[in-house]
Order: sequence, then structure tokens, then C-alpha cells
Amino acid sequence: MKVTLSYGPDGLALEIPESSGFQGVLKPQEAPVVDNPEAAVLQALLNPVAAKPLGDLAKGRKSACVVISDITRPVPNKIILPPLLAEIEKAGIKREAITILIATGIHRPNEGDELIALVGAEIAEKYRFINHFSKEADDMILVGEINDGVPALINRHYVAADLKILTGFIEPHMWAGFSGGRKSILPGISSIETLEYMHGPEMIAHPMTVYGALESNPFHEAGLAIMKKAGADFIVNVTLNTAKKITQVFAGDPVKAHLDGCRFLAPFCTKVIETPLDFIVTTNSGAPLDCNLYQSVKGITGAAPVVKDGGEILIASACSEGAGSPEYVEILKMVDNPKNFIKRLLGREFFIPDQWCAQETYQVMLDHPV
Repeated sequence: MKVTLSYGPDGLALEIPESSGFQGVLKPQEAPVVDNPEAAVLQALLNPVAAKPLGDLAKGRKSACVVISDITRPVPNKIILPPLLAEIEKAGIKREAITILIATGIHRPNEGDELIALVGAEIAEKYRFINHFSKEADDMILVGEINDGVPALINRHYVAADLKILTGFIEPHMWAGFSGGRKSILPGISSIETLEYMHGPEMIAHPMTVYGALESNPFHEAGLAIMKKAGADFIVNVTLNTAKKITQVFAGDPVKAHLDGCRFLAPFCTKVIETPLDFIVTTNSGAPLDCNLYQSVKGITGAAPVVKDGGEILIASACSEGAGSPEYVEILKMVDNPKNFIKRLLGREFFIPDQWCAQETYQVMLDHPV
């Protein structure tokens, strides 16, 4: 049979012989696409979940910070931002008092043509944009501590804003259960010191830091705790189909609206396999998500639960930007074999930003050739 894998911007054609044990092509179930996404976003702003309409929240506020995802996430900012920005300006917040903060986490900044691709030329020209730099100590404010002394250091531009708005999209996430909501703050606009805990070897090895789980998930719970300390007034999150089209908009209370989105999405993105597979062919969802090897761990870990011990995982990922950051390349050079590498991580022999994705990859490779 022939199938086109999600690979880079154009896909990758593949021919697969159908053996007797062939289980078929596993795809997400597709939720219906909203007919008019711009109108759907506006209606969500006017009729939010467990919150006042955004315009009412914005009245009397002097400044606003709108957090958006970086270029590695396919968030439809060109649809979300125009009505959102219009509502807060209509409520009296001046354009020059609005900051759009790009939640890079520890990724590189998005500037120039990349910024235009991210938000559109008009918004890129008219608004103030700031990229988050997790290693810039002067850009961070301590908003408190969580879990017995872990510092919650958050971008100062966000902390200083009168109105704090988080945007993004919801998908299964290998540690947080689902992306979106609180994840815009942690890791999106947190400091490297905070991320050392959140992405530490014990957290990554925890049995509940997995796709699709929120209850008893320590990553999710830490994200909620830091969001409470940093503050968040409103979220606008969307769910997307495989063509990156909006299937639903969830706006309002940062906790309740996000939970509604997770509940809506869950039936469309899970599949039960009765018998473990000998091997699986998978992808990292194509561009922009398969931009490098660092991001590709998501496709690997997403496939691993349905493959038997010793079963193989074959992932097609374009990696147009190579392996990832210089730190990630250095980590890969340190690996002699998966078992020893994981042992050294848990022994705290070193800490290097980006080691968490290597840990996830090699945890899978303890049981599966990749």
C-alpha cells in the first residue's frame, strides 16, 4: 500500500508491503473543523469559560502582555491575535502598552522574516515583540518557590503587566500530558534555573510524566503552581486537526478552559492497540515540528507505548535544522550507550540544558532500536 508520511512541508511517499500482521495506518480521528475560525475566536473572547469577557477584564488595566508560542509550534497566531488585540485595545489599553512575548523556552529567538511568518506582517510591524531568553538573569523575576525550594523565576515583562494573557494550542505532550494553558509560562517564559528542576532527570523518569495524563502528573502540577504564583488572567487555546485547521477554541479561565480543551481533544488523539507491535513507522508531524532531531523525540515517545519490548521504531523526520542546539549536539556526543547515559543522568554527574530530550530518547532505546 502507499501512504504519504507527514514529513517536512511536503510529505514523504512510502510504499509498505502488507504482511499478515499488518495493523494498518494509525491516524488521529479528525474533529470537525470550525466553519469560520475568526468568528469562533471572537465568540470565545466574548463568551469565555468561567471568566468575564476579555474586554471586560481589560477595562481599567494600564498594560497587557500576550504570550505566544514560538515558531516550533503551529499555533494559528494570524487568526487568534487580531480579534484578541482588538478587544483589549477597545477596552482602553493603548497599543504601545501591549507587549507580545514569544515563549521560546530555551529555543532560539524568532525575528525578522521568521517573526512575520509567525504573526503576519501587519501585527509584526504594529506591536512590540520581545523574545524570551531563559538564560538572561536580568530578565527574570522571582515570583515564589514551589516543591520545597524550587525557584519560580519568570520573565519580568510578563510579571509587570496589568493584564496577562496566554495563547497556544492543545496537543498531547510527552511530559505535561497536554500542551497549552500553564505550559506557556512553564517552560515558555521561565528561567533556566527553574527549568533545571522541571526538566531534571527525576522528573523525566517519573512514571506519570507521560502523554495524555494530567491527574498525578508532577510536571502538570508544577506548571499549575507556578502559573498561580506568576498570575494569569485569561487564555486563548485552540485544538487543531492534522491539516493544522482549528477544530475548537477554548478561552477564559486559565485552568478551566484548558481542561475543557484537553477533554475535548482526548477522544480524537488516542488509539488502543490490542496486541503490541513488532515495529512501527512514525513521524514527528511534519513541518514545523520536525525541524530538528531535538523535537523528534516526541514522535519517538508517542509511538513507543504500542511497540513490544525489543520492537523497532522507525521515524521519518526532516530535521532541516540538523540535530538542534549546540548544547544538544554536545550531549549526543557524550552518549556511549543508553544504559550508562541514563545512569549518569540520574547520578547527577552533570546538567546541560536540552539533556531532557536525550534522556527521553535513550529511555526508549533501552527497550527499542530507533
